[in-house]
Amino acid sequence: MLDASNEGSGLGNRPVAAPAQPWSGLARRVALSLALGLLPSRMAVAQAPLVLATSTPGGGLSAFADALLTELSRVKPELLFTHRHTSGSAENIRMLGTGAADMAIVAGETATNALAGVNAPLVLAALYGTPVMFAVRGDSPHRDFASLREQPVLWGASGSNFVVVARQVMGSLGLDIEHDFRPVFVSQMADAPVMVLDGRVAALWGGGAGWPAFAGVAAGPRGIRFITPASEEQRRIVQAHPSLRPMSLPADSYSGQTAAIPSIGTWVYLVGRRSLPEDAAYRIARGLHQVQPALARRVPQAAEMTPASTIAATPDVATIHPGARHYLQEVGVL
Repeated sequence: MLDASNEGSGLGNRPVAAPAQPWSGLARRVALSLALGLLPSRMAVAQAPLVLATSTPGGGLSAFADALLTELSRVKPELLFTHRHTSGSAENIRMLGTGAADMAIVAGETATNALAGVNAPLVLAALYGTPVMFAVRGDSPHRDFASLREQPVLWGASGSNFVVVARQVMGSLGLDIEHDFRPVFVSQMADAPVMVLDGRVAALWGGGAGWPAFAGVAAGPRGIRFITPASEEQRRIVQAHPSLRPMSLPADSYSGQTAAIPSIGTWVYLVGRRSLPEDAAYRIARGLHQVQPALARRVPQAAEMTPASTIAATPDVATIHPGARHYLQEVGVL
Protein backbone atom coordinates (compact mmCIF):
# COMPACT_ATOMS: atom_id res chain seq x y z
CA MET A 1 0.00 0.00 0.00
CA LEU A 2 1.20 3.52 -0.81
CA ASP A 3 0.58 6.48 1.41
CA ALA A 4 -0.73 9.27 -0.84
CA SER A 5 -0.07 11.82 1.88
CA ASN A 6 3.65 11.41 1.23
CA GLU A 7 3.41 12.61 -2.34
CA GLY A 8 5.38 15.78 -2.89
CA SER A 9 6.92 15.51 0.56
CA GLY A 10 10.28 14.31 -0.69
CA LEU A 11 9.61 10.85 0.60
CA GLY A 12 8.51 9.49 -2.72
CA ASN A 13 6.29 6.49 -3.01
CA ARG A 14 7.81 4.57 -0.12
CA PRO A 15 5.90 1.75 1.45
CA VAL A 16 4.69 2.59 4.93
CA ALA A 17 4.66 0.06 7.73
CA ALA A 18 1.29 -1.09 8.86
CA PRO A 19 0.12 0.56 12.05
CA ALA A 20 1.21 -1.22 15.22
CA GLN A 21 -1.44 -3.50 16.62
CA PRO A 22 -2.70 -2.69 20.08
CA TRP A 23 -1.13 -4.80 22.80
CA SER A 24 -3.17 -7.66 24.04
CA GLY A 25 -4.62 -7.37 27.53
CA LEU A 26 -2.09 -9.96 28.78
CA ALA A 27 0.85 -8.11 27.24
CA ARG A 28 -0.26 -4.86 28.83
CA ARG A 29 -0.64 -6.52 32.22
CA VAL A 30 2.82 -8.11 31.95
CA ALA A 31 4.43 -4.80 31.00
CA LEU A 32 2.70 -2.98 33.83
CA SER A 33 3.65 -5.67 36.31
CA LEU A 34 7.28 -5.49 35.22
CA ALA A 35 7.24 -1.73 35.64
CA LEU A 36 5.74 -1.96 39.11
CA GLY A 37 7.76 -4.98 40.23
CA LEU A 38 4.59 -7.02 40.78
CA LEU A 39 5.43 -10.15 38.82
CA PRO A 40 6.11 -13.35 40.76
CA SER A 41 9.81 -14.09 40.96
CA ARG A 42 9.56 -16.98 38.49
CA MET A 43 8.22 -14.62 35.78
CA ALA A 44 10.42 -11.62 36.46
CA VAL A 45 13.43 -10.67 34.40
CA ALA A 46 16.44 -12.58 35.72
CA GLN A 47 18.32 -10.58 38.32
CA ALA A 48 22.06 -10.54 38.79
CA PRO A 49 23.04 -12.55 41.88
CA LEU A 50 23.83 -10.60 45.04
CA VAL A 51 27.55 -11.04 45.75
CA LEU A 52 28.49 -11.93 49.35
CA ALA A 53 32.16 -11.34 50.24
CA THR A 54 33.53 -13.47 53.09
CA SER A 55 37.07 -14.75 53.76
CA THR A 56 39.72 -17.18 52.56
CA PRO A 57 38.71 -20.80 51.85
CA GLY A 58 38.66 -22.67 55.14
CA GLY A 59 38.04 -19.51 57.15
CA GLY A 60 35.23 -19.21 59.64
CA LEU A 61 33.36 -16.50 57.73
CA SER A 62 33.35 -18.65 54.58
CA ALA A 63 32.07 -21.72 56.41
CA PHE A 64 29.29 -19.67 57.99
CA ALA A 65 28.44 -18.08 54.63
CA ASP A 66 28.10 -21.44 52.88
CA ALA A 67 25.54 -22.61 55.43
CA LEU A 68 23.81 -19.22 55.55
CA LEU A 69 23.30 -18.93 51.79
CA THR A 70 22.03 -22.50 51.54
CA GLU A 71 19.35 -21.80 54.15
CA LEU A 72 18.56 -18.30 52.90
CA SER A 73 18.07 -19.51 49.32
CA ARG A 74 15.60 -22.08 50.63
CA VAL A 75 13.25 -19.48 52.12
CA LYS A 76 13.97 -16.63 49.69
CA PRO A 77 14.20 -18.31 46.26
CA GLU A 78 13.43 -14.99 44.58
CA LEU A 79 16.83 -13.69 45.73
CA LEU A 80 19.92 -15.08 44.00
CA PHE A 81 23.26 -15.14 45.81
CA THR A 82 26.86 -15.92 45.00
CA HIS A 83 29.73 -16.38 47.46
CA ARG A 84 33.05 -14.56 46.84
CA HIS A 85 36.19 -15.64 48.73
CA THR A 86 38.44 -12.78 49.82
CA SER A 87 41.41 -12.13 52.10
CA GLY A 88 39.04 -11.07 54.88
CA SER A 89 37.15 -8.20 56.46
CA ALA A 90 39.37 -5.36 55.20
CA GLU A 91 39.06 -6.44 51.56
CA ASN A 92 35.33 -6.99 52.03
CA ILE A 93 34.84 -3.35 53.04
CA ARG A 94 36.80 -2.19 49.99
CA MET A 95 34.66 -4.38 47.71
CA LEU A 96 31.47 -2.87 49.10
CA GLY A 97 32.86 0.60 48.46
CA THR A 98 33.68 -0.14 44.83
CA GLY A 99 30.47 -2.08 44.16
CA ALA A 100 32.32 -5.37 43.62
CA ALA A 101 30.19 -6.90 46.39
CA ASP A 102 26.63 -6.28 47.52
CA MET A 103 26.99 -7.76 51.00
CA ALA A 104 29.86 -8.83 53.21
CA ILE A 105 30.49 -10.61 56.46
CA VAL A 106 32.74 -8.30 58.46
CA ALA A 107 33.99 -8.59 62.01
CA GLY A 108 34.78 -6.34 64.91
CA GLU A 109 36.31 -2.91 64.70
CA THR A 110 36.84 -3.33 60.96
CA ALA A 111 33.05 -3.27 60.71
CA THR A 112 32.33 -0.56 63.27
CA ASN A 113 35.02 1.75 61.87
CA ALA A 114 33.68 1.27 58.34
CA LEU A 115 30.16 2.24 59.42
CA ALA A 116 31.41 5.76 60.11
CA GLY A 117 33.28 6.20 56.83
CA VAL A 118 32.46 7.88 53.53
CA ASN A 119 29.93 5.90 51.46
CA ALA A 120 29.71 3.68 54.53
CA PRO A 121 28.05 0.27 54.33
CA LEU A 122 25.01 -0.42 56.49
CA VAL A 123 24.25 -3.25 58.91
CA LEU A 124 21.82 -5.93 57.77
CA ALA A 125 22.24 -8.08 60.90
CA ALA A 126 24.56 -8.95 63.76
CA LEU A 127 25.41 -12.60 63.19
CA TYR A 128 27.33 -13.88 66.21
CA GLY A 129 29.89 -13.02 68.86
CA THR A 130 33.44 -14.30 68.52
CA PRO A 131 35.51 -14.80 71.68
CA VAL A 132 39.19 -14.75 70.70
CA MET A 133 42.06 -16.85 72.07
CA PHE A 134 45.11 -18.95 71.25
CA ALA A 135 44.79 -22.64 70.46
CA VAL A 136 47.69 -25.00 71.18
CA ARG A 137 48.11 -28.75 71.01
CA GLY A 138 46.97 -30.60 74.11
CA ASP A 139 50.57 -31.50 74.95
CA SER A 140 51.92 -27.95 74.57
CA PRO A 141 53.99 -26.55 77.46
CA HIS A 142 52.53 -23.06 76.93
CA ARG A 143 49.93 -21.92 79.46
CA ASP A 144 49.66 -18.13 79.15
CA PHE A 145 50.39 -15.21 76.84
CA ALA A 146 53.81 -14.54 78.39
CA SER A 147 55.03 -18.07 77.63
CA LEU A 148 54.30 -17.55 73.92
CA ARG A 149 56.65 -14.58 73.57
CA GLU A 150 59.37 -15.19 70.96
CA GLN A 151 57.50 -18.30 69.78
CA PRO A 152 56.19 -18.85 66.23
CA VAL A 153 52.53 -17.84 66.30
CA LEU A 154 50.11 -18.15 63.39
CA TRP A 155 47.98 -14.99 63.51
CA GLY A 156 45.79 -15.84 60.51
CA ALA A 157 45.29 -14.46 57.02
CA SER A 158 46.88 -11.03 56.78
CA GLY A 159 43.64 -9.27 55.80
CA SER A 160 41.44 -10.94 58.40
CA ASN A 161 39.77 -9.29 61.36
CA PHE A 162 41.46 -11.81 63.66
CA VAL A 163 44.75 -10.04 62.89
CA VAL A 164 43.16 -6.64 63.59
CA VAL A 165 41.88 -7.91 66.95
CA ALA A 166 45.25 -9.53 67.74
CA ARG A 167 46.97 -6.16 67.33
CA GLN A 168 44.41 -4.55 69.64
CA VAL A 169 44.60 -7.25 72.29
CA MET A 170 48.38 -7.52 72.33
CA GLY A 171 48.84 -3.76 72.09
CA SER A 172 46.66 -3.32 75.17
CA LEU A 173 49.11 -5.55 77.03
CA GLY A 174 52.22 -3.78 75.76
CA LEU A 175 53.00 -6.44 73.15
CA ASP A 176 53.50 -6.26 69.40
CA ILE A 177 52.45 -9.25 67.28
CA GLU A 178 55.38 -8.81 64.90
CA HIS A 179 58.18 -7.92 67.31
CA ASP A 180 57.40 -9.84 70.49
CA PHE A 181 56.48 -13.05 68.65
CA ARG A 182 57.69 -14.82 65.53
CA PRO A 183 54.71 -13.96 63.34
CA VAL A 184 53.31 -16.32 60.73
CA PHE A 185 50.52 -15.48 58.27
CA VAL A 186 48.81 -17.68 55.69
CA SER A 187 46.97 -16.96 52.45
CA GLN A 188 44.18 -19.37 53.33
CA MET A 189 43.14 -20.70 56.71
CA ALA A 190 42.71 -24.25 55.45
CA ASP A 191 46.51 -24.53 55.85
CA ALA A 192 46.45 -23.57 59.54
CA PRO A 193 45.59 -26.75 61.50
CA VAL A 194 48.42 -28.86 60.11
CA MET A 195 50.94 -26.16 61.01
CA VAL A 196 49.93 -26.50 64.66
CA LEU A 197 49.78 -30.29 64.51
CA ASP A 198 53.25 -30.71 63.01
CA GLY A 199 54.84 -28.15 65.34
CA ARG A 200 55.73 -25.47 62.80
CA VAL A 201 53.87 -22.98 64.99
CA ALA A 202 53.44 -23.03 68.76
CA ALA A 203 49.98 -21.49 68.72
CA LEU A 204 47.13 -20.44 66.44
CA TRP A 205 45.22 -17.22 67.09
CA GLY A 206 41.50 -17.20 66.29
CA GLY A 207 38.17 -17.71 67.93
CA GLY A 208 34.50 -18.54 67.97
CA ALA A 209 32.52 -21.74 68.23
CA GLY A 210 32.97 -24.25 65.45
CA TRP A 211 35.79 -22.34 63.70
CA PRO A 212 37.22 -24.79 61.12
CA ALA A 213 40.88 -24.07 61.94
CA PHE A 214 40.36 -24.79 65.65
CA ALA A 215 38.25 -27.84 64.81
CA GLY A 216 41.13 -29.19 62.72
CA VAL A 217 43.51 -28.89 65.66
CA ALA A 218 40.97 -30.46 68.03
CA ALA A 219 40.67 -33.44 65.70
CA GLY A 220 44.41 -34.14 65.94
CA PRO A 221 45.84 -36.98 68.03
CA ARG A 222 46.91 -34.67 70.90
CA GLY A 223 43.69 -32.67 71.09
CA ILE A 224 43.42 -28.95 71.71
CA ARG A 225 43.86 -26.54 74.61
CA PHE A 226 43.04 -22.83 74.74
CA ILE A 227 44.95 -19.87 76.16
CA THR A 228 42.92 -16.75 76.97
CA PRO A 229 43.70 -13.44 78.70
CA ALA A 230 43.76 -13.57 82.50
CA SER A 231 41.10 -11.53 84.34
CA GLU A 232 43.35 -8.49 84.81
CA GLU A 233 44.47 -8.69 81.19
CA GLN A 234 40.84 -8.77 80.07
CA ARG A 235 40.12 -5.62 82.08
CA ARG A 236 43.04 -3.78 80.44
CA ILE A 237 42.00 -4.91 76.96
CA VAL A 238 38.38 -3.79 77.31
CA GLN A 239 39.46 -0.49 78.85
CA ALA A 240 41.72 0.20 75.85
CA HIS A 241 39.21 -1.04 73.25
CA PRO A 242 35.56 -0.78 74.33
CA SER A 243 34.45 -2.46 71.10
CA LEU A 244 35.94 -5.66 72.56
CA ARG A 245 33.66 -7.18 75.18
CA PRO A 246 33.83 -10.02 77.70
CA MET A 247 32.58 -13.20 76.01
CA SER A 248 32.78 -16.91 76.69
CA LEU A 249 33.36 -19.81 74.35
CA PRO A 250 30.45 -22.18 75.09
CA ALA A 251 31.20 -25.64 76.45
CA ASP A 252 31.45 -28.38 73.81
CA SER A 253 32.31 -25.93 71.03
CA TYR A 254 35.19 -28.31 70.19
CA SER A 255 35.98 -31.94 70.81
CA GLY A 256 37.26 -32.44 74.35
CA GLN A 257 36.31 -28.92 75.53
CA THR A 258 33.85 -29.65 78.32
CA ALA A 259 33.68 -26.27 80.08
CA ALA A 260 32.94 -22.73 78.94
CA ILE A 261 36.07 -20.61 78.47
CA PRO A 262 35.89 -16.90 79.42
CA SER A 263 37.69 -14.45 77.16
CA ILE A 264 37.05 -11.23 75.27
CA GLY A 265 35.69 -10.92 71.78
CA THR A 266 33.88 -9.03 69.08
CA TRP A 267 30.74 -9.26 66.98
CA VAL A 268 30.52 -10.40 63.38
CA TYR A 269 28.10 -8.49 61.15
CA LEU A 270 26.40 -8.92 57.81
CA VAL A 271 26.64 -5.52 56.11
CA GLY A 272 25.41 -4.30 52.74
CA ARG A 273 26.42 -1.57 50.35
CA ARG A 274 24.61 1.69 51.05
CA SER A 275 22.82 1.53 47.68
CA LEU A 276 21.36 -1.95 48.30
CA PRO A 277 17.61 -1.56 47.62
CA GLU A 278 15.44 -1.34 50.72
CA ASP A 279 13.21 -4.17 49.55
CA ALA A 280 16.20 -6.50 49.18
CA ALA A 281 17.51 -5.53 52.63
CA TYR A 282 14.08 -6.15 54.16
CA ARG A 283 13.79 -9.58 52.54
CA ILE A 284 17.28 -10.53 53.70
CA ALA A 285 16.62 -9.42 57.30
CA ARG A 286 13.33 -11.32 57.33
CA GLY A 287 14.95 -14.37 55.76
CA LEU A 288 17.72 -14.41 58.37
CA HIS A 289 15.13 -14.51 61.14
CA GLN A 290 13.25 -17.31 59.37
CA VAL A 291 16.29 -19.55 58.88
CA GLN A 292 17.92 -18.96 62.27
CA PRO A 293 16.71 -22.19 63.95
CA ALA A 294 17.78 -24.38 61.02
CA LEU A 295 21.07 -22.53 60.59
CA ALA A 296 21.89 -22.92 64.30
CA ARG A 297 21.62 -26.68 63.89
CA ARG A 298 24.34 -26.49 61.22
CA VAL A 299 26.59 -23.82 62.76
CA PRO A 300 26.20 -23.39 66.54
CA GLN A 301 27.15 -19.71 66.62
CA ALA A 302 23.99 -18.87 64.64
CA ALA A 303 22.05 -19.33 67.90
CA GLU A 304 22.97 -15.67 68.54
CA MET A 305 21.64 -14.43 65.18
CA THR A 306 18.46 -12.75 66.43
CA PRO A 307 16.82 -9.36 65.82
CA ALA A 308 17.49 -8.45 69.46
CA SER A 309 21.20 -9.19 68.99
CA THR A 310 21.32 -6.84 66.00
CA ILE A 311 19.99 -3.99 68.15
CA ALA A 312 22.28 -4.82 71.09
CA ALA A 313 25.47 -5.28 69.05
CA THR A 314 25.14 -2.39 66.58
CA PRO A 315 26.83 0.76 67.92
CA ASP A 316 24.23 3.13 66.42
CA VAL A 317 20.76 2.19 65.15
CA ALA A 318 21.21 4.79 62.40
CA THR A 319 23.86 2.53 60.84
CA ILE A 320 21.30 -0.26 60.27
CA HIS A 321 20.02 -0.40 56.67
CA PRO A 322 16.53 1.18 56.37
CA GLY A 323 15.14 -2.04 54.91
CA ALA A 324 16.48 -4.07 57.85
CA ARG A 325 15.23 -1.41 60.29
CA HIS A 326 11.76 -1.79 58.81
CA TYR A 327 11.82 -5.51 59.63
CA LEU A 328 13.18 -4.91 63.14
CA GLN A 329 10.29 -2.51 63.74
CA GLU A 330 7.84 -5.12 62.49
CA VAL A 331 9.03 -7.71 65.02
CA GLY A 332 9.00 -5.19 67.85
CA VAL A 333 12.67 -4.92 68.81
CA LEU A 334 13.06 -1.36 67.53
